[in-house]
Amino acid sequence: MSKVAAIQMVSTGDVDENLAAASRLIGSAAEQGAELVLLPEVFAVLEGGPMRGYGEVEGSGKIQDFLAQQARDRQLILVGGTIPLLTRPRNSANERGEAIEDDRVRPACLVFDDCGVQIARYDKMHLFDVRIDDRQARYSESRSYEAGTDIVTLNTPLGHLGLSVCYDIRFPEFYRELFSRGVEIVTVPAAFTAVTGEAHWETLLRARAIENQCYVIAAAQGGRHNEKRETWGHSMVIDPWGSILSQIDKGEGIALAEIDLDYLNKIRAKMPIAEQRKM
Repeated sequence: MSKVAAIQMVSTGDVDENLAAASRLIGSAAEQGAELVLLPEVFAVLEGGPMRGYGEVEGSGKIQDFLAQQARDRQLILVGGTIPLLTRPRNSANERGEAIEDDRVRPACLVFDDCGVQIARYDKMHLFDVRIDDRQARYSESRSYEAGTDIVTLNTPLGHLGLSVCYDIRFPEFYRELFSRGVEIVTVPAAFTAVTGEAHWETLLRARAIENQCYVIAAAQGGRHNEKRETWGHSMVIDPWGSILSQIDKGEGIALAEIDLDYLNKIRAKMPIAEQRKM
């Protein structure tokens, strides 16, 4: 049994203010025994305009330093929602990562271990380019962001972790690939709109948990951020049977729950979906 926490925020365009709020919430989760903490999408800065001015190079920067320090000081695994990075993922050929040369950034989810060491990076693959019946009306993430290309999973002391972000949740084939790679826990940092969240958020999250027999930890933005932007909130932790173990409504807060891999394995043994797949 391990405790996990999904942190809900109402982030603004003020980075310092957002980091202070995140620190307070991470600290509270740690005090309650959380061993893995998930921050929401765009936790450090939620700004309707271009993100280039907030961008960092992977491996250095104010937001990354904050994440590393929080993970180290709180002695937990920290999944850092998303932050804007000016570089593509690092590799053996390029330790700093290839620079993005246009005005966009990568929406990157970084994971830090309890020593404050970055152990994974996932760049959001599915960008939110849609029209919604709300005050903002049109969302065009591809104007500010460059999409990622690689699925990312990693082994942790709590279980095999699969990384995803927000709009990814509408693409079940993405999560089926995570399932094929043996994932037991999926993280979903998000900033769902109030309109789409009310209609689809819980349904999509529970479906992904049920069909892939995994725990889903979903950390959302939850409130009004400016004149046009309102997010749905309802951060939650869901078990492999689709039951909601913990959930909060709007505003800042923490959804805290225990995960049990023995329970997960019993479900998979009784209903062996992985062995029965035809496609």
